[in-house]
This record gives sequence, structure tokens and C-alpha cells, in this order.
Amino acid sequence: MKSRLVLGALMPTDVIARAKAEFDAIVSEGPGDMTAREITRAAADHEAEAIMFVNTLPLDAATIAGLPPSVRVGATSSVGYDHIDVAAARARGLVVTNTPGVLTECTADHGMMLLLAAARRGAEYDRIMRQGWGYRIGQGDLLGVRVSGKTIGILGMGRIGQAMAQRARGFDMRVVYHSRKRLPPALEQGATYFADFHAMLPHCHFLSLHAPAGPATDKIIDARALALLPDKAVLVNVGRGALVDEDALYNALTSGKLFGAGLDVFRTEPNYDTRFAGLDNVVLSPHVGSSTRETRNAMGFRALDNIAAVLAGQPAIDPLWH
Repeated sequence: MKSRLVLGALMPTDVIARAKAEFDAIVSEGPGDMTAREITRAAADHEAEAIMFVNTLPLDAATIAGLPPSVRVGATSSVGYDHIDVAAARARGLVVTNTPGVLTECTADHGMMLLLAAARRGAEYDRIMRQGWGYRIGQGDLLGVRVSGKTIGILGMGRIGQAMAQRARGFDMRVVYHSRKRLPPALEQGATYFADFHAMLPHCHFLSLHAPAGPATDKIIDARALALLPDKAVLVNVGRGALVDEDALYNALTSGKLFGAGLDVFRTEPNYDTRFAGLDNVVLSPHVGSSTRETRNAMGFRALDNIAAVLAGQPAIDPLWH
């Protein structure tokens, strides 16, 4: 008999097909992901042993308490897990897992795309062409900022931060970084570590955010931090929207302190602060850093692997608590 699963999020067809083949699965039919109430009700009705979800589901203490006793594992198809109350899961004995590693390269690719597009005014150039162009652009008009040879600061030198640094080196950029702890020299690859985040900022022509969300990093990019950056710096965020004080960022972009920004994540998703959509010097994307066919399949498969391991009586591959 197959183990019972509630797949509460919209997933690629290959992931859905595997879930249905390997599990007795109830699958979200859309148009959106299941709500907390829907997923707990479905789990109870199905006597599910596992739930699979993404960061649209707040797996908080109340939701965990509402799950039926049959649920033994909850797997998020994401590397971030700030939507999960890990302490509450542990107290209940619910194994919770994430999907680290598999989305590193594509998220870093997306971060580099946003960096280049913000520096070289990609959104403005694209709009000019779509509107028909038809007029002379002088050599002093629509100037971007050079990327090659500049210094990039990285906040959060985990897997994705390291991959972003590797791409920056391809543009002959100097890499500086701040993280909770310093990397071994073999992983630094010549990057300069700053134990003090604010001491790093005056060196950063570009600042790329890759830290996890949490009390220590909430609004770490505030007015003070932005003021410490060199004039005409560029900010890129493919980490978490919670890292940024968006009022302070808007002021820095409209005052000319920042040259531009590339933003994939926001404090309130999907209903983000639309003031940013009115700014020519911002490149926007809807939290799609990992959005390639290969990566989204790999994330979903990794979540299913975690579920299968736990339900087979084996340790989770990517446990969030031990």
C-alpha cells in the first residue's frame, strides 16, 4: 500500500507525476496553493502521513497543531524555511525538511542577471525598443554603470552567495563579504571577509543579498546601511524581502543615492510595494530566482526524496532539526 501524501502547492507536471506514481497523493488543483486550513483538512480526510508545500504555507504553531496525528513529515520545496516554526515542529515530533543545494546555480544566475540589468538599465532599454525607438540617443544619454573591475559585497556567503561570487569573478570583480562566520580559505577564493557588516558597505559598488530571514537580519538594509554605500551603488536582492526596509530603499532610489536595484523578493508577496514599479532604475521579478524547469523539478524531487526516506523509517536527507 502506498503512503498517503497531500501535495498542497502547485508543482511542475513531472513532480506531480512522480508524486502520484509513488504515493497515494491528493494534489492541489489550483488556481493557487492550498491554504493552511485546506491542507490540514485534506490531511485529516486523507489520513495523510506527509504534506508537501512551499513558502506560501505558513507552517506555524497553530497549523502544526491542526495537523492530524497521522502526519509524520512536512517537506517544503524551498531552501528558505522562515515560513516554518521549526521549534513547534520539533515539539510535536514532526520532521520538517527543505531542499538546499539544488537551486544554487539558477538562483545565482538570476541574481547576476538582475545585477547586470540594473547596472546597464536593461528595463529602460527594453521599453524603448518595444515603444518603437525612432529617435537618436546621444553618447551622453541613458548611461549605465560599469560592472567589470568593481567591488561586489555579498551579505550571506552560503551556497548561493558563493555561487554569486564566482559569477562576479568572471567580470573581474573584487569580492568582499559578511556572513555569520568566516569561510575557510579554500571557499573564500580570495574574497575579503568583514566581521562588521557596516564596515564592509563603503567598499561596495554593488551589494548582493543572500542571507536568511530572521530577527538578526530583519531590515538589516535600512537607512543607515544604505547611507554607508558609495554614491550610485546598485543593490540586488534574491534572498528575502524581510532583509530590506523598503521605505528606506525607495528613498535611496528616488534621491539618487543608489543608481539602481534588481529585486526578486519583497516584504509582502505577492502583493508587493508597487511604488517600485514606477521607478525606471529598478528591475523587478516575481520571486522566480530558481524558476527553471531543471531546478524546480530538482526541488520537488528532493522534497519527495525526503518524504520517502522518513516514511521508510530512515533519517531525513535535509532535516531542519535533529
